Amino acid sequence: MNELELTQLDGGKVLLDENALSGLRTAFGEQLILPSDAGFEAARKVWNGMIDRRPALIVRCRGAADVLAALRFAREHRALLAVRGGGHNVAGYGTCDGGLVIDLSPMRHVEVDPTTHTVRVAGGATWAEVDRETQVFGLAVPGGIVSTTGVAGLTLGGGQGWLRRTYGMASDSLKSATVVTAAGELVTASLEQNPDLFWALRGGGGNFGVVTSFEFNTYPAGPLIAFAGPAYPLESAATVMAAMRRFASDAPDEVNLSATWWSIPAVDAFPAALHGRPVIILGAVYVGDPSVGERVLQPLREIETPLLDLSGTLPYLALQKLFDPFFPARELQYYWKSIYLSGLDEDAVQTVAERVAARPSAMSMVGLWALGGALDRLDGSASATGERGAPYLLEILANWQDPAQSAENIAWARDLFDAMRPHATGKTNLNFPGTGDEEGFTRAALGEHWKRLVQIKQRFDPENLFRLNQNITPY
Repeated sequence: MNELELTQLDGGKVLLDENALSGLRTAFGEQLILPSDAGFEAARKVWNGMIDRRPALIVRCRGAADVLAALRFAREHRALLAVRGGGHNVAGYGTCDGGLVIDLSPMRHVEVDPTTHTVRVAGGATWAEVDRETQVFGLAVPGGIVSTTGVAGLTLGGGQGWLRRTYGMASDSLKSATVVTAAGELVTASLEQNPDLFWALRGGGGNFGVVTSFEFNTYPAGPLIAFAGPAYPLESAATVMAAMRRFASDAPDEVNLSATWWSIPAVDAFPAALHGRPVIILGAVYVGDPSVGERVLQPLREIETPLLDLSGTLPYLALQKLFDPFFPARELQYYWKSIYLSGLDEDAVQTVAERVAARPSAMSMVGLWALGGALDRLDGSASATGERGAPYLLEILANWQDPAQSAENIAWARDLFDAMRPHATGKTNLNFPGTGDEEGFTRAALGEHWKRLVQIKQRFDPENLFRLNQNITPY
C-alpha cells in the first residue's frame, strides 16, 4: 500500500507505512478501515448529514481490548482522535479529518438483571437496544426521545427524555462505568471506585476516557403508557402556553410535559388537509397506570378544539420511536442548540412564535420541556450536570435538506437562541452544541463545576487526547 498521512494532535502530519500499521492489522483485521477500503464511505459517515469528514483510520472495536489497542496506537503516533458511540452528536464529534476514529458501534450488548433492577450496556449501544431489553421486564432507563441516539453520548452529557420528571436524567441513573483512560488503563468508576471520575462522567461529556460499558439502575415504566398529543394552531400559542404553565405548576412527578412548535409534515400519518399547517403540539406522558394517566392528561386536550389529536395509550417502545422518522440518519442537515429558561412569560412565548413562523425550513422545530420533579431532587453538586432548578428547557432544532441553505438555517437558530437570552438562566445543554465552535458554550453548560472538572481532566487526560468533544481543556 501507499503511505498513509495521519493528522496529529498538534495539527502536524506523519506518514505511516505498512510497518507502522502492522500492529493495528494484527489486532483488528477487517475491522481496520482505511480510505482505500470499499466500506470506508459508509463507515466514515455519522448521523448529521452536514458533517463531511474523512479520517485516516477507522478502527471498529469489539471490546475493551480493542479500545486499549487503538489508544496505544494513538498515543504512539500522537494521533488526532475521535470516539464514536452512536454517532448522533449534532456537531459531528464522532469523526474527524485525517485522524483516528475509535468506532464503538459493534459493541451493542445489553444485559438486564431483573433481580437487582440494573442493566449493563456496552459503549456502542443505542437507546432502542436498551429499551427493547428492559421492556421485557417492564423496566426502563430514562434516555432521550429519539431511539437511534447513542447511550454513551446522551448519558455523558446528562440526557433528558420522556421520563425526566419521574426518574431524572440518564446520568442520574448511572451506577458505574468501565472506562479506558488516556493512560491506557481500564478502570471502574462508581461512588466507591474512582468517585471523582464517576462524578465527572455524569454530565461532563466524553472528556475523561472511552466508556466501554455502563451500568444503570432501571425503573418501572410501560409496557403501556398514557400519552397526550393535541395539536393546536400556531396562532393559539399564547393561550396554549398559558394553559401549559398552569397545568405544569402542580402536575405530579408522573407527568412529563413538553410543547413543540412545528408544521404538520406531509406524510400519510397526518391528514392531507393539515400538511404544512404551523402548529403547537403538546406532548405529555404519564408514568404509571395508563387509565389514571389518561384522566390526568385530559385537560391538555381541551384547551380549545385541537386541529389534530394524537392522544391515547401506546406501547412504551412506540413512544420512544415517535420522533425517529423526522430525524433520519445522514439524510438531513442538523444544527441544534438549547438553553434553560428562568420563566415563560408572554414575551417569551411571543418571541418563539414569531421566529417559528419565520423559520426558513418547515422541518425545523422548537421544543419546550417542563422540568422539575425528580430533576430537582438531586443536589446540583452531586454530579457534573450541576444546578438544575430551571423550570423549562428550550430546544432549537434547525433541520433542513439542501446543503446550500445551511447558512440561513444556522442563522435562524442562532438568532432565536440570542433572542431568548433575556428569559434564560445562562446555562446551556451540553448535548446540543450547534457546530461545537461557539465561544463559551461548554463553560455555560458546566457552570459552577468548571474548575473541578478541569482538575479531573488534568488527572485523567493531561495532554487532552480526548479533545474532539465538548472540550474541557486541562491547561
